[in-house]
Amino acid sequence: MTSKVETVPAAAPAERPVRRRSFARRHEAAIYGTFAVVLLIAVWEFTWQMRWISPLFFSGPTAVALRFWELATTGSLLADAAYSGQNFFIGFFLALAVGVPLGVLLGWYRRLFLFCDPLVSALYAMPRIALYPLFIIWFGIGSGSKIVIVFLSAMLPILINTLAGVRNIDPDLLKAARAFCATDRQIFVTVALPYSVPFILTGVRQGVAHGLIGTIIGELFAGSEGIGYMISYAGQMFQTDTLLVGVVCTAAAGMVLTAAAERLRRRFQKWRPEHVGGQ
Repeated sequence: MTSKVETVPAAAPAERPVRRRSFARRHEAAIYGTFAVVLLIAVWEFTWQMRWISPLFFSGPTAVALRFWELATTGSLLADAAYSGQNFFIGFFLALAVGVPLGVLLGWYRRLFLFCDPLVSALYAMPRIALYPLFIIWFGIGSGSKIVIVFLSAMLPILINTLAGVRNIDPDLLKAARAFCATDRQIFVTVALPYSVPFILTGVRQGVAHGLIGTIIGELFAGSEGIGYMISYAGQMFQTDTLLVGVVCTAAAGMVLTAAAERLRRRFQKWRPEHVGGQ
């Protein structure tokens, strides 16, 4: 008489509970960044209250805050910020409209890249501020010359990063797409552009910083309004609190715009196709 051995099905592995990250973990970057800023302001205020800083050459956070409130309530700060913001956004969006398509074209077409690469490298290495006197001659001392310097300052980082994104596409992805008989247009739309999005947004982040610098520099050289002009005039009059109001406003705008660009970059990072080789 043969005995029948019954097989018992193996028990399914217990599912691990999904652990939700704590609030501090999810907002770690914001917490550390805020702590660094608060610590810097605290040290700055302490040295100011101890009179280790001469009021003629520098100012403290409380004096800057009072001056900020005074300029804000009179409306002069808002008018200067609106003028600078207008120049920045016009120049930046023009840079975006030119830098991204041009970078894609130079990255996709090899001969066009070989033709234009020396010109792009020379323009990127050249200090754009050296051309500003020419911009004043060509476009006047109004908004035109300031928009041009913002455009050049922001366009080149966007162009270089977009170009790098298209030229560094994983060859295995291209081979896989061609193996499935994809046309050049299909490869461009489904591989090249998604792969380049993180590079483009990195260029946007750098373009924001360079564009803000260009905005202030343009108003420092020539003009009668704007945050840069306010900084220049306050420096000539030894009004360090007003000067620092302009610097702090520019830094705050840079922090907000850069954080927004970085958040956008992380959001679209998933568009980038995974490396097919070695998976």
